[in-house]
Amino acid sequence: MKLVIIEGIGKKDTIKKYLGNGYQVMATGGHFRDLRKNNLSVDVEHDYEPQYVISTDKKDVVKALKEAASKADSVLLATDPDREGEAIAYHLAYILGLDTAAPNRIEFNEITKQAINKALTKPRAIDMNLVYAQQARRVLDRLVGYKLSPVLSKKIKSGLSAGRVQSVTLKLVVEREREIQNFKPEEYWDFFAHLAKDKINFRAALHYGPDGKRLKPTNATQVQQIVAALNGAEYRVQDLKKTITKRHAPAPFTTSSMQQDAGSKLGMSLKRITAAAQTLYQGVNMGQRGMMALVTYIRTDSVRVSAEAQTAAKNFIVEKFGANFVPETPNFYKTKKSAQDAHEAIRPTHLEISPDEADKYCKPDEAKLYRLIYNRFIASQMAEATFDSVRVDIIANGYTFRVTGRTPIFDGWLAVYGGTKSKDENDKEKDKEADEDGANAGVLPTMNIGDVLNFIKLEYLQKFTQPPARYTEATLVKTMEEKGIGRPATYTPTVATLFARLYIEKDGKALKPTELGCIVVDWLVKYFPDIMNTGFTADMEDKLDDIAANGLEWVRVVDDFYRPFIQVVDEVRETGEENRIKPQESDEVCPKCGRVMLIREGRFGKFLACSGYPDCKTTKPFAKPVCKCPKCGGDIYKRRSKKGKIFYGCSGYPNCDFVAFDEPTGELCPKCKSPLVKVKDVVKCSNRNCQ
Repeated sequence: MKLVIIEGIGKKDTIKKYLGNGYQVMATGGHFRDLRKNNLSVDVEHDYEPQYVISTDKKDVVKALKEAASKADSVLLATDPDREGEAIAYHLAYILGLDTAAPNRIEFNEITKQAINKALTKPRAIDMNLVYAQQARRVLDRLVGYKLSPVLSKKIKSGLSAGRVQSVTLKLVVEREREIQNFKPEEYWDFFAHLAKDKINFRAALHYGPDGKRLKPTNATQVQQIVAALNGAEYRVQDLKKTITKRHAPAPFTTSSMQQDAGSKLGMSLKRITAAAQTLYQGVNMGQRGMMALVTYIRTDSVRVSAEAQTAAKNFIVEKFGANFVPETPNFYKTKKSAQDAHEAIRPTHLEISPDEADKYCKPDEAKLYRLIYNRFIASQMAEATFDSVRVDIIANGYTFRVTGRTPIFDGWLAVYGGTKSKDENDKEKDKEADEDGANAGVLPTMNIGDVLNFIKLEYLQKFTQPPARYTEATLVKTMEEKGIGRPATYTPTVATLFARLYIEKDGKALKPTELGCIVVDWLVKYFPDIMNTGFTADMEDKLDDIAANGLEWVRVVDDFYRPFIQVVDEVRETGEENRIKPQESDEVCPKCGRVMLIREGRFGKFLACSGYPDCKTTKPFAKPVCKCPKCGGDIYKRRSKKGKIFYGCSGYPNCDFVAFDEPTGELCPKCKSPLVKVKDVVKCSNRNCQ
C-alpha cells in the first residue's frame, strides 16, 4: 500500500477516486509545523535558524501520519504545487524520517486522472530552493511582526500589529483616502451638437477650436462665447475615416485577475471568492460523476495554458461555435516579468462540464465563479471580435465636432465573454471613448465628405472633475499586484488582517481607513520609511523569487534586511515619539458606579466601558439600539465583525443568538413568523423561502 499525503482535506475523496486501490490518501489540513506562537522562535545569532514545533491542534494528525507511514510500502508527498506546499512536504519528510533528496515528491496543477497519473510517473526530490524561499518569507514576517509590533503598541495603543506586507498595503488605502480629502474639483463642460441626416439623429462632441487645438470649455463664459460663434453655422462633414477594428480576447485568469473580476462583476468579497475557488479546485460532488475538481490550481500569477488544454478548447469551440471562431494560430499571452510562472492559468479541468450542469451541484458562489472562469478561458482561446468603425469630423464656423460609430461584424470571443463588465466599468469606458474619440454613437447615417448636415440644437453640460475612487477589495488587489506587493497566496490574508486589526472598514463596497489605521501609517512612515516604501517591499519579493528560482542564499537575504532594521527598532523604542490614542469620554455615566463611560473600540466596533476599569468592568453598546429583538425582547444593535462586515446582533448574546445581516424592524412576518428586515428601504421577510 502506497501512502499519498496531500494538504486539503476537501480534495481527499477526489484524489482517492483517481488513484484507486493500492493507495491510501491522507491530508495534513494545511501547515502542521510552524514557529512557536508565543516567542520569536528565530535564532538571530545563528543564521536565523527557525525553531519549529508541531501545532497543538495537529498533534493527532501527525500521529496518524506517522502510523500510516510506518506501515506503507512507500510515501508520496502530494502537497500543493507552490512554495507553501513545498515547505509542507519538507516538514512531512522531516517528521516521517524521509530523505529530502529521494524522489518522493509529486505535484499536479489540476486534480484529474490524467494529471495525477502523469505526476506518479515523475516523482522528484524536494526542491529546497522553494523551501528556503518560503522559510525566508516566514522568518522575515516573524522578525518584523515580533520586533516592530511591540514598539507600535508601546507608542500608540496596546494590541497593535505591523507587518512587512500588511503595513504597506494599509498605506495604499490611507494615501488614497487623503487624495480624496485633498482633491480640488475643476470645472469643465461637455459640449455637443445634435445633428441629423436621412432622418437619423445623432450628436457630435466638440473636439477642436478654430486654432486646431483640443478644446474643452472650462467655464460658462467660454461656453457662451462658443454658442455665439456657432450661431447660424453650417455643419459640414470635413473628414471621414472608415476602419476595421479588432478586439483581442482577454487572457485566462490569474489569481489576481480572477479576484478582480469576481469582485467587480459578481460583487463577491475576497473571502467568498477564495472559499469558492478553493472548493472548485478541491472537488465538488457532481452526482453520478462523483467528486470532481472543476478548476486548476487557484494560486497562480501565470497566463500560460498547456498545449493539451488549448487543443481541448479548440475542439470545443469548433463544435459549439464553428471553425471561424478559432484563431488562425493559438492565442498566447505574455506573463508579467515579475511572475513566478510556476503553474498554468486558472481554467476548467473538464470542458464537458458546462456551467449549466455545475449549477445543479454547486453552491451559488461556486456556480457563479465557475461560470466566470469557464467563460473567460473559452473566450481566451477564441478569435478576435471585429467591428466596422467610422470616425466623422464635422466643421462649423471653424469649430470641429467629432462622432464615432461602431457596428459589429464578427462577435468572436464576445459571443462568450461579451457583456460581462460591471456598470461602473462600462460607464468609465464610455466616458474615455467620448473624451478621446468624440461622442460615441450606435448607428450613424451614411455620410460623405462635404455633406451638409441638419442642425437640431446645441447641448452643453457643466461637470466637475471627480476625485479618485476609494479602493474596493478588487482594485486594491490589482494595485498590490501592479506594485509587486505580496504574491497570489498573500492577497486575501493581507486584506483580512487589515480588517481584523480595525485598520480599515467597509463603506458599502469601498475600503476606508479608520482613524487608527491613519495614525499607524503616519507613525510607521516617520520612523520606518523603508518598510513603508512600496519599492522596497517589491524588491524584497523579487529577492524571495530569486531564492526560489536561482538559489540565492536565504540567510544573506534575511541578514541584509534584519541588521539595519533592528538598529532602527532599538533606537525608536527609546527615542521615538508617542502618539497614544486616548479613549474619548461619552455623555453617559456607568449604571453601576456612576463614573464617566469611555468610548473604546474592540474587534466588533465601538463600545462604552467604565472609566473606573479595572475596579469596575461595566460595558455597554455604543450605538443606540436599532429595535427590539424579535426573539427575546432585548435590544438589537448594529455591529461590525472582525472582517469588517456589518451585522445586527442582540444585546442578550450569548443567551440570545439572534443575528441578521439586513437591518431588522423588530417585527415578525405575518405569514411565517420569521423576522422582517429592511433592504434598501423595502421591508421584506428574512426567510428566503417565504413569498
